[in-house]
Amino acid sequence: MSLTYSKMLPLGTSIPNFNLLNVMDNEEFSSSDITDKATVIMVICNHCPYVIHYHDEIKSIISKYLGDFSFVAISSNDVVNYPQDSPKEMKKLFDKLNIEIPYLYDKTQDVARSLMAECTPEFYLFDKTRSLIYRGRLDSSSPGNGESITGEDLRNALDCSINGEHIDLNQYPSMGCNIKWI
Repeated sequence: MSLTYSKMLPLGTSIPNFNLLNVMDNEEFSSSDITDKATVIMVICNHCPYVIHYHDEIKSIISKYLGDFSFVAISSNDVVNYPQDSPKEMKKLFDKLNIEIPYLYDKTQDVARSLMAECTPEFYLFDKTRSLIYRGRLDSSSPGNGESITGEDLRNALDCSINGEHIDLNQYPSMGCNIKWI
């Protein structure tokens, strides 16, 4: 495990165009399939202890905010050297966790590159116009640091978006395992 921090994609960046396999239904999912709702894109993977640390909080956030936002998870890891992140294992994990959002496999890693993703997990919130308004961490907790998992940073951004309030520009990078590049 190599601790890595996110690069912080510039605010205002548009959702990248993509067409990826949704492992949940074995169908292609395109960026054009994203509704007119604001959208959270999560760059995650199956094996990262930082992502695993947040499983329950991710489920809680999806459950609370799914009516107001679209959610998409993307895994971009090299599956040759990390077979636990393969599409088959991705589906198994989301089935086990009972998460019912698209979980996309970024085989070419082009989407990860376009998001400037460096680690798992990373969280991106795009508004209804597909413009980036938040990127970074879920909260300040991490495995072993003793801080409570609250999802505070992402939850604050989601609440501000719902209420039409300004999202604080003081946003903190996410940290986790580095993307396993091909």
